[in-house]
Amino acid sequence: MNILFRNSRRKLSQGLLFWREVGEGTPVVFLHGAWNDSSQWVSVIESLSRSLHCFAPDLFGFGESDHPNIHYSIDLQVEFLAEFLQALKLEKVYLIGHSLGAWIATSYALKYPEQIYGLVLLAPEGVEIERQKKRWQKMRRLVKRPLLVFQLLRLLRPLTKVLGLDAKIEQDWQFRQVLLQYPTGCQLLFQRQYPEIETELLHNKLYLINVPVLILQGGKDKPDALALSQTYAQHIPGALLKIIPHAGNDLPESCAGIVAEDIREFITS
Repeated sequence: MNILFRNSRRKLSQGLLFWREVGEGTPVVFLHGAWNDSSQWVSVIESLSRSLHCFAPDLFGFGESDHPNIHYSIDLQVEFLAEFLQALKLEKVYLIGHSLGAWIATSYALKYPEQIYGLVLLAPEGVEIERQKKRWQKMRRLVKRPLLVFQLLRLLRPLTKVLGLDAKIEQDWQFRQVLLQYPTGCQLLFQRQYPEIETELLHNKLYLINVPVLILQGGKDKPDALALSQTYAQHIPGALLKIIPHAGNDLPESCAGIVAEDIREFITS
């Protein structure tokens, strides 16, 4: 499908914010995940643009938006989003979020419920699950691990293969390379002090959500990701959890058609 996107920038309090825009009708805002930018939504938006007015911003610190030298937090990203919607005179919207974007979208709905028609959350972050602190510590260590450690482990590959550790070491190396491309995502999810992150977790507030909510989760994603989605579904009144059996953690890219159809049905119903 050959859709012409309007790529725009607007000066906000912390700098220039970039977004992709296409379509007409009900406004829908798409918030990307921690290891991506607004481009992850392009295929989904192409499928929805004939009936919906779609906006996909790069959050501050990501993509083509400015990367101000500030201490990032979920609350701050919520305020940036509020400033963006106000600048575009969008009084009420649907929010669609993936991973970190789903955490921000839900936090926004809790703070500004009168501005939200509904939420679609894909593999959401932002609630406490079993082993949450250990998960945070593991990711924090992975980013901080010196390059020399990985180089030494690669030199020891014959031994790590015998020990059955070779695949895990390579997986950690590849994932670390991705993480380092998104320093703001790293900071928001696990490079801040845990007590600060803990104050922004939502599991004790989700019962206050009073708009329709659809949660989409890949069936082949990691167990922790499934536990996060289930926690959202259990705590939000009336929330619907849909598992896409063959999908992993990249729903907007690998299952764009299914995601777009689920969003369309959710909004039209």
